[in-house]
Amino acid sequence: MVDLTIKIAGAAGQGMQTISTILARSLTRQGYYVYCYQDLMSRIRGGHNYATIRISDHPVGGLSEESNILIALNAESVKLHSGEMIPNGVIVYDDKLQPFDKAQGKNEDLEIQNDELNLFPVPMEKLAVEAGQNKILVNSVACGVCFNLMEYDFDVLADTLGDIFAAKGDAMVEANIRAARAGYEYARKNFPEGTCPYCQLKLEREKSKARLLMNGSQAAGLGAILSGLKFMSAYPMSPSTGIMEYIASQQVELGIIMEQAEDEIAAINMALGASFAGVRSMTATSGGGFALMTEGLSLAGMTETPLVIFLAQRPGPATGLPTRTEQGDLMFALYGGHGEFPRAILAPGDAEETVHCMNRAFNLADRYQIPVIILGDQNLNDSFWTVDAIDPGRFSIDRGKLLDKWDETQEEYKRYHLTPDGISPRLIPGSPGAVGYWDSDEHTEEGHIAESASVRRQMTAKRMKKIQSLQAEALAPVMCGTGDQVLLIGFGTTKWPVMKAVEALARKGEKISGLHIKQPYPLSSEIRTISEGFSKIIVVEQNATGQLEKLLLTESGIKASGSIRKFDGRPITAKYIVDSYETVRQTL
Repeated sequence: MVDLTIKIAGAAGQGMQTISTILARSLTRQGYYVYCYQDLMSRIRGGHNYATIRISDHPVGGLSEESNILIALNAESVKLHSGEMIPNGVIVYDDKLQPFDKAQGKNEDLEIQNDELNLFPVPMEKLAVEAGQNKILVNSVACGVCFNLMEYDFDVLADTLGDIFAAKGDAMVEANIRAARAGYEYARKNFPEGTCPYCQLKLEREKSKARLLMNGSQAAGLGAILSGLKFMSAYPMSPSTGIMEYIASQQVELGIIMEQAEDEIAAINMALGASFAGVRSMTATSGGGFALMTEGLSLAGMTETPLVIFLAQRPGPATGLPTRTEQGDLMFALYGGHGEFPRAILAPGDAEETVHCMNRAFNLADRYQIPVIILGDQNLNDSFWTVDAIDPGRFSIDRGKLLDKWDETQEEYKRYHLTPDGISPRLIPGSPGAVGYWDSDEHTEEGHIAESASVRRQMTAKRMKKIQSLQAEALAPVMCGTGDQVLLIGFGTTKWPVMKAVEALARKGEKISGLHIKQPYPLSSEIRTISEGFSKIIVVEQNATGQLEKLLLTESGIKASGSIRKFDGRPITAKYIVDSYETVRQTL
């Protein structure tokens, strides 16, 4: 089984993202499964950033805490990450940097934290200048070295470079290929074959298996487009901005409007206006922007206007950690807004689930005439994942009770007609045959403002009746493992770490299983049924207060035996869960 981790580290602006993109895309095209996480500081230049690429011949979606190869773009990267590598791992660095001299006790540029490593100094800047008269080509040199260490075909890398730099002209493409070739040949001549046995890739290309590489933001945009999106309005806020960028890149060709609003208040109200007019619309933001959107969220609840909101979480409160990850907004998504009204919350665990959750979100919003919130986070939105080819035929478009005309011979059209399921016919404004009234005040069936107690009771009951049907069709959780004593429960991007932790603990003899929740609200009744078959339940989440744990107790009566929480802004890993489990089990 192939399971290889490459870490590329350096200061902001040194090209770490370029290297990771080239490598990840090249290997995805060859049939590998790739997960690429980017750890970025909130600054444009300087500081310390790194990308971690995990490559396997089986699906992957979480970090390994040890690397096989470290591409260090500066000395600080060696100091920070050399202690996180497997024995006999490889560090590739520019030969201008000098390692610690044991004989003379001289500490020069490199401070290496692990003596069992192979050091591969490469004149990367020199090779870049020779290949293309530009030291910026160091990125391609590094990719060439890495491909040689993996003993992989150079032509694969050359094809990817051709595609990535095509927009910059033939000269730039050729310069990057020359630079990559220089790195590849330097490694071939100077580092003996088999030097890094844990770095070699054995998989033959699966030509019949088409796969895509996309981050969660691109997946959200693609899912929205395949679901019939026609209007998006948003204000940039990390880590949701990538959704705006993807939709904007497609809008001319696909006839979609992507409007960058002046703020989040305008963004949600524009999206509501578009939905009111009859088109599928959405907005996207992070916690601070969602705070501004809550009045508009309540407006959607009262007027029963469909709306999809992508809430990409990051650590708060206030500005918090803009480029880090957390799951701290689950309760905010559930209780945000004033007054009581139905909503649905989805929490995909990777890019592929995101594509399909977007389709479900639009259909639920239209059918139930409610706001639907998709919970992402920085890990989901900014990380790249391998996705099997998307079949557009799997995407349904269900507009529910949307009408574009009204038969005048029928009774008077009532926008908020009281129906057995609580869902009223929704006539597109301007349609022939009737006039519809929508109001943010409490209203009668016809949509006229009302203050009577009986109307209030009727309309509140009408709106809340939708929750029963929503729960009846809630997404079932995803089960992993075969143990019958301990159950790990998580949601969103804890999916892959929980799955891998269950596998690791099972190998140690633990009778354990895992449960991934894709729809935190309303919760599927299956979650309670499954949990009743276990004597111990541990909730895994990335926040400090145990928000999922509380939700399981209040909504499903599931009382956890213990919890594993991580809230330092970095993604939870399988190793973290396994190590924490050893502590938690002592209290069970």
